[in-house]
Amino acid sequence: MEATVINTIESSRRKAGVTQETLAQAVGVTRQTIIALEKGNYIPSVLLALKIARYFKEPVEKVFKVKL
Repeated sequence: MEATVINTIESSRRKAGVTQETLAQAVGVTRQTIIALEKGNYIPSVLLALKIARYFKEPVEKVFKVKL
C-alpha cells in the first residue's frame, strides 16, 4: 500500500479569505505551486509545509496528513 500526503490548504485558504496568489507570495512560491498542492499533485518540502502551516497559524499536522 502506497502512502500519500493530503492537505487542507484550499479549505484553510478559503476560510482565511485569501487568494492563491496571496498565499503563494506569503510563502515564496508561485500560484501554480499552490494550485498543484491544492489538487494533490505536489508534495511540498518540509520547509514549504512549515511555512504554509505557519501562515494559517496551524500545526503542520493539521494542514498535512499522511493517508495510508
